[in-house]
Amino acid sequence: MKTSIRTHEGRVALVTGAAQGIGQALALALADRGAEVIVTDLTLPQETVNKIGPTGHAFQLDVTQEEDWRSLLLKGRDVGEVDIVVNNAGYFPNRFIDDLDLATWRKTIATNLDSHFLSAKYFLPGMRKKKWGRFVGISSNMVGLAITGMSHYIASKMGIIGFMRGLANDVANEGITANAVLPGLTNTLAIAPQSEEQKRAVWDQQAIKRLGEPRDLTGAVLFLTSDDAAFITGQAIVVDGGQYRIG
Repeated sequence: MKTSIRTHEGRVALVTGAAQGIGQALALALADRGAEVIVTDLTLPQETVNKIGPTGHAFQLDVTQEEDWRSLLLKGRDVGEVDIVVNNAGYFPNRFIDDLDLATWRKTIATNLDSHFLSAKYFLPGMRKKKWGRFVGISSNMVGLAITGMSHYIASKMGIIGFMRGLANDVANEGITANAVLPGLTNTLAIAPQSEEQKRAVWDQQAIKRLGEPRDLTGAVLFLTSDDAAFITGQAIVVDGGQYRIG
């Protein structure tokens, strides 16, 4: 029988976009390590909480709305002061620049980037009281790839890296870290419309020749949100099977 390592015992973690896919996998992994986990999504992520059990707590959250963040802060206090924030919620419509409208641009930036600022605004004060905290922003390896029709998305995901680096500097002396994790193409409902040929074309570019699974992201996030990563901050860690190569 698998024995869980309780690296996150006594911590309260918040995961956005946790109804399915990567967010759900991260929430389950954090719970398995001993954390109380607040899971949020546009609709109540009850299935995720059912899988976690009594240490899971579901809340509805539109990450683009400041009032929703304020409400979550107040309601979440019944669970405990949040120690760990994993911002996973994302919006990624494909639009070539000639077809990209301002409304789509603004929704993409609000969902993928404003949410990180708002989470810090509302949950940083509690972390400062404890002199311990972890922010992890889920970015994308797309920031380093030649992908068409995604200028808005790439801008928002590159912004996450910049925000985490800036936030890391602001809170470095308070026991709080901020890092970004950059997944590659991952086997979730979001890529279901893609053909097997399209998926294979991606993993053919990788060192590891298979499609990424949501569970592949858990190791990096568990590490970055643990005491073991206390001296790692302002970093962007790529988890994509070796597709994005610096050079």
